[in-house]
Amino acid sequence: MTSSKPSQFYGELAKYYDDLNAWKDYRAESERLEEIARSIGRRGRATWLDVACGTGRHLEHLRRKHPVVGVDASREMLRIARRRLPKIRLVVGDMRTFRLDQRFDVVSCLFSAIGHLRTERDLGTTFANFARHLNPGGVAIVEPWLDPTKLRLGSVYLRAYDGPFTKVVRCAFSTRRGNRTVIQYHYLIAEHGRGIRHVKVTDVGLLVSRSRLLELMSSAGLESRFIARGLMPGRGLLIGVKDR
Repeated sequence: MTSSKPSQFYGELAKYYDDLNAWKDYRAESERLEEIARSIGRRGRATWLDVACGTGRHLEHLRRKHPVVGVDASREMLRIARRRLPKIRLVVGDMRTFRLDQRFDVVSCLFSAIGHLRTERDLGTTFANFARHLNPGGVAIVEPWLDPTKLRLGSVYLRAYDGPFTKVVRCAFSTRRGNRTVIQYHYLIAEHGRGIRHVKVTDVGLLVSRSRLLELMSSAGLESRFIARGLMPGRGLLIGVKDR
């Protein structure tokens, strides 16, 4: 999440995040990220910054081969990440404005986290901040939000977690308002000894064409391109390389 005040997704609902996203193969995704970095010349150990790192699931795998650092705006998500990664540097920060005292060979920003930004200006500021934290020749790997030309609005999605003491069901419905997707999420959360509660969350995603995203990345000083084979179907990856 990017704002200084993360939404309920990454606040009070953070404790359910990993359970509801257990379908993601973080190991395979991390291997794909390493493959991309190697293809650009970042072979062997590469210093790696994961922005919007969440609960640290990618860092959990990347740290086995690389010195890693994580940044996220949500203190609740980082609290979970610190339990998973007790010796890894994890920093609270907004992706537009964080400042670290080091540069990296790779900066990644995944799971369409840039979709939470409000404006194209925010996107440009974010890409410039990624470039600022890259070594010469370093690579930014960014997973974009949905392609505006390929939206499937009106779809209904359901995910469920059936644990021994906690049950969570999340149902979502998507619409569009101008250049934003608006997704209504309804959570039913049942916990042993606490009963059942209903939480409603509205998530907004900024829609920007792939060509415009590449323009913004290039304007930030990154030689940019889009690759269709990314981590999740239909999203691809933005790749930006900083001049040497």
